[in-house]
Amino acid sequence: MSNKGKKVKVHYTGTLDDGTKFDSSVDRGEPIEFVCMAGQMIPGFDAAVEDMAVGEKKTVHIPAAEAYGERDDAMVQKVPVDQIPNADQLPVGQTVYMMGPGGQPFPVFVQSIEDGIVTFDMNHELAGKDLNFDIELVEVED
Repeated sequence: MSNKGKKVKVHYTGTLDDGTKFDSSVDRGEPIEFVCMAGQMIPGFDAAVEDMAVGEKKTVHIPAAEAYGERDDAMVQKVPVDQIPNADQLPVGQTVYMMGPGGQPFPVFVQSIEDGIVTFDMNHELAGKDLNFDIELVEVED
């Protein structure tokens, strides 16, 4: 039976191909809740949960294209330091939040500050990476 359009709760642990854990609802002690196939999750995760039964567990491998997409070099931007307020306080090697056109904050990675130029990477931190998930369907609401 399909879970499409239903509110589901799942526990999951996400790892990279090298075994590095990047996220886990199990570690937080709280399952994630979302409407299945409503675009709230990455496509491969949604698809994995669509036909699961309550109590079922599965392990899935999701290629980058069905996860956070491939890395896009156009998403790496170089901005002169003099155009950024408090540029000297930007933490190189960390993520900061900037305001988008609609006033919504979005994460950007501060890649470097060299020769008066700040390089920002706006790709999702998991872009270009294949992901693995251990998933357990905990609950389905009709």
